[in-house]
Amino acid sequence: MECKARSLARKAYFNEAAKDWDEKYCTPELVDRLEKLVPTFGLELGQRVLDAGTGTGVLIPFLLRVIGPSGHITAIDYAENMAKMFRSKFSALRNVTLELKDVEKLDLPSEAFDVAVCFGLFPHLERKAQTLMNLNSVLKREGRLVIAHALSSAEIEEHHKYTLPVAKDVLPKETEMKRLLK
Repeated sequence: MECKARSLARKAYFNEAAKDWDEKYCTPELVDRLEKLVPTFGLELGQRVLDAGTGTGVLIPFLLRVIGPSGHITAIDYAENMAKMFRSKFSALRNVTLELKDVEKLDLPSEAFDVAVCFGLFPHLERKAQTLMNLNSVLKREGRLVIAHALSSAEIEEHHKYTLPVAKDVLPKETEMKRLLK
């Protein structure tokens, strides 16, 4: 029960934070980091990409630069207000779709994506192992999973520690992460 209550509080937190998310967090420093980070994802022109936990869509312009107009991004988020902000920015793009879904209860076609990206999402997952299995099922046989964050583990812990709904949301230690990925 505690897990469900924390999950609901987390979703409420993201819905409330959506209204000024970009203003607070889409800083020139983040843009600079993403300019350097996204090229390391190994994306290619024309690929189908799943942006899991897209939020307001901070990654979308960077992903589009690499996959081009022949590629496609399916963005998912479970917070209705994050989705609303996303739609206000990207609804005119034909090769970007948004689905209101919880990545922990993913129901997308098998082997539909070349790459699944979890940017800034992984610390917030309640059922990390189940989510990784879900993501694996939607990746093509040679597909790639990218788990990335703009902050280090220590920075995430510091950033979250005073915000109750996400205070316990941290990245697993390296040994735990390796176990999860196996």
